[in-house]
Amino acid sequence: MTPVEINYVAVLGAAVASMMIGFLWYGPLFGKTWMALSGISQTSIDPSKKKGMNTLYALAFCGSIVMSFVLAHALVFASSYLQVSGISAGLMAGLWNWLGFIAPVTLGAVLWEGRTWKLWMFNNAYYIVTLCVMGVILSLFP
Repeated sequence: MTPVEINYVAVLGAAVASMMIGFLWYGPLFGKTWMALSGISQTSIDPSKKKGMNTLYALAFCGSIVMSFVLAHALVFASSYLQVSGISAGLMAGLWNWLGFIAPVTLGAVLWEGRTWKLWMFNNAYYIVTLCVMGVILSLFP
C-alpha cells in the first residue's frame, strides 16, 4: 500500500486561511449579524475576551489544522475517485465534506437546541466558504 502524500505546508496554509476567514466572517464582515442571530450582546462578549482568548484561539487553530489535514486526505481520494484535479477538485472536496459532515452535524443545533434556521444557514455558509477555500489551497499545492 502506498502512503498518501500530504503537503504539510499547504495544510498549515489552509489552516491559517481558515482562521483568517473566521476572523473576518465573525468579526468585521458579519459580526453584528452573527451576534444578533445568536442572541449575543457586546457586553456579554467583553468579559469573555479577558478570559484566556489566546487559549481559545490556539484550540480553534488546532481544530483548523485537523480539519485541513483530513481535508487534504479527502482531496487525494476525491481526485482519484472523481478523476478531477486542481481547483475543481478542491472545490468538490470542500463541498462534499461540508454536505456529508458539517451540514448534518450542525443540523442538531436547530433540531435539538432550538437554534434558528437563519443562524444555521449563516454558520454553514461560513463552513462552505472555509472548506472550499481550504480545498483550493490544498489542491493548488499538492
